[in-house]
Amino acid sequence: MASPALPSRESLAGRLDDLPFTRRHLRVLTGSGVGWALDAMDVGLISFILAALTAQWGLTKTDAGWIASVGFLGMALGATLGGLLADRLGRRQVFALTLLVYGIATGASALVSGLAALLVLRFLVGLGLGAELPVASTYVSEFAPARMRGRLIVLLEAFWALGWTAAAVIGYVVIPASDDGWRWAFALGAIPAVYALIVRWGLPESPRWLASRGRIAEADRIVSTFELDAGVERTPPIRREPASRSLAQTSGARLTALWSTEFRVRTLCLWAVWLCVNFSYYGAFIWIPSILVDAGFDLVRSFGFTLIITLAQLPGYAVAAWLIEVWGRRVTLSVFLVGSAVSAVLFGTSAAEAAIIASGMALSFFNLGAWGALYAVTPEVYPTSLRGTGAGWAAGVGRIASILAPLAVPVLLVAGGVPMLFIVFAACFVAAAVAAWGLVDRGGAALDDR
Repeated sequence: MASPALPSRESLAGRLDDLPFTRRHLRVLTGSGVGWALDAMDVGLISFILAALTAQWGLTKTDAGWIASVGFLGMALGATLGGLLADRLGRRQVFALTLLVYGIATGASALVSGLAALLVLRFLVGLGLGAELPVASTYVSEFAPARMRGRLIVLLEAFWALGWTAAAVIGYVVIPASDDGWRWAFALGAIPAVYALIVRWGLPESPRWLASRGRIAEADRIVSTFELDAGVERTPPIRREPASRSLAQTSGARLTALWSTEFRVRTLCLWAVWLCVNFSYYGAFIWIPSILVDAGFDLVRSFGFTLIITLAQLPGYAVAAWLIEVWGRRVTLSVFLVGSAVSAVLFGTSAAEAAIIASGMALSFFNLGAWGALYAVTPEVYPTSLRGTGAGWAAGVGRIASILAPLAVPVLLVAGGVPMLFIVFAACFVAAAVAAWGLVDRGGAALDDR
């Protein structure tokens, strides 16, 4: 008796793109988004913890810069390895593993009593965080119907604002409450370790990845559950096809392919955008609480200002999510980057409280909207066989800038004060806006399945 015919990879991709938005899409989006929010909470918390530890442990600005930078060093390595592993082992598996790694390391940070131990644990936290972010955006993009893919990725990125806001609330309420407030903040950061189990057993694997590995039957079953949930009648397959050959089969071949004639301009421009945006974003937002303290505001007041500034991230994401399917990826990304540059100059030259808050909120609005557009366009630059590797390496290279930024901030502050610092950030935003025009804009188009 002949075995039933299996669909082709092309038909599976077409069925995913033709689906309406269903409860299962919402589950994938929110399941990944909660992980994303927990990432943001961890990264955001360190900016508040640094301000507290500087006072409690007598840290120099260089010491504080290393605490931030060593985490980004781990993120750089984690992003490159995470992307490679996601293309080899699967999106869901690596997503869950990364949550487990950084959740445990963050919780353990609550127990440290010295700088050396904290540096080691922050590196391990960075490994998990760096690997999780590009994997999550790749995972969601491969489920999203083509006509709404950009918008869903920006909405995924909007969970970052929720996590950073949670960090700001914890920073405002928990950290100043006692000398051990920073320890309790780290303890709350262990939540991702528990959530990893929910991700592992509660979310499906990417059908596009399964199909790219020749696991057509598994991919077909997952797509069928989405169709059943949507009430879509499936057309029976009429032929069996072997899995088509991927563009690259090994990790080394995938890395080489990123610099092939077809992809080298995309890769160069993508890496440039990631480098510039990482330097400006983390240089600014990791140090804003400490900069405000140095400006004469007490710890609680500076944390309160930071909380207000952080709240502007959510409308930034919302506007970017709407515009990205109206203006397209490149225009939206470049406009928000130019807005970030103008806001950075205004923040760096503001002295009055109202001006600091208003310009800081504008910086949050435009910068986080730009992040949403960047995460939307990144997975679309490469085909399925390179998507995790390409997104992971772009994020990993970007983390080089986030390593340097916390260390560069004290030097720039000594050289020219806050105005020079934020002019440098503005220049990076402008450079990123120019580089964005070297990216492809695949809004509404099917993801390449090679």
